[in-house]
Amino acid sequence: MGRGRQKAKATKQARDIKYYSPTTDYSALQRELAGSTGHAPASRYPEPPEDDDSYVDRYADDDDDDRGSRRLG
Repeated sequence: MGRGRQKAKATKQARDIKYYSPTTDYSALQRELAGSTGHAPASRYPEPPEDDDSYVDRYADDDDDDRGSRRLG
């Protein structure tokens, strides 16, 4: 495809996107906004319990074991 046809196609697509106005279902939007139950959605990454020290103990030794012992270059 030549540059002229490519540019014309891109211009047509941009114009279609710019002037596209889909019909909005305001009643569905109102149901979605008003239908909240008041609780937050479940987190994707649950927080560990605050009194659980096993996580800290497991990874505490790995922090500074070999820093400075490797040289790059």
